[in-house]
Amino acid sequence: MNEPSFLSPLEETVVVIGVGLIGGSLAAALRSRRVSRTVIGVGRDIDRLKQAHAAGLIDEVSTDISQAAARADVVVFCTPVDQVVDGVRLAVHGARPGVLLTDAGSVKQPICDALADVSAFVGAHPIAGSHRKGFEAADPELFEGRVCVLTPSPTADAAQVSRLDRFWRAIGMRTVSMSPAEHDRALAMTSHLPHVVAASLSRTLADENRRLTGSGFRDTTRIAAGDPELWCGILLQNAEHVLAGIDAVQHQLNEYRSALGTGDAERLRELLVDAQRRREGLG
Repeated sequence: MNEPSFLSPLEETVVVIGVGLIGGSLAAALRSRRVSRTVIGVGRDIDRLKQAHAAGLIDEVSTDISQAAARADVVVFCTPVDQVVDGVRLAVHGARPGVLLTDAGSVKQPICDALADVSAFVGAHPIAGSHRKGFEAADPELFEGRVCVLTPSPTADAAQVSRLDRFWRAIGMRTVSMSPAEHDRALAMTSHLPHVVAASLSRTLADENRRLTGSGFRDTTRIAAGDPELWCGILLQNAEHVLAGIDAVQHQLNEYRSALGTGDAERLRELLVDAQRRREGLG
């Protein structure tokens, strides 16, 4: 584990809304790196929050967003994307002047558009995660070396954007900025579409073939094990761009179908070589 980046806390009190995999990992990273003096975890299930507290992920627990936000310097929403907007509006009611509100959602334009009137909000998406869920899977190193996309509005306060940049870099991330629309187009192809493809492939598995699956099938379909409720919200929120991605995949499948149907080995080889080239270097 890397040594903490700051001798004194970057932010006194950080409130994490939604202490699951992402929220729990964020809380753990903030504590291990001493980025925040106090981390308050907020959620609906007090028993789960108490368990996260007992596990050492958070310092305090609350089920009231507005009350917790009243003590916060930074509030990070790690809830499903379709819950972020309502949550931010609850937080605004109790928040102090100067508070920074942000999120970790995988879809940005619907959220940022709906919160355009909330000057304290700056959107973000730390691109990190797992098919596992719950704070039990939390990892303080989950964000290390990964990219966090910042999606500030054109009128966002530059000081707040810079503050958010420092916040995510403090837990080991690299940051880039782009518009919410650019983010959603890109993530549809690099994150949301792969989930649809993995889920589709998984649904082709007949029970009698389960014992015959190897690492290739398991690796390719791993992300299909993700939380269906979470992914339903993501896909619906970014439906336009995901549909375009599905069309692109169908075009590629038709290319393979054509090459196989005509026995065109040269074309099939071209497709496979191009796919290999594009995959190289991703790790």
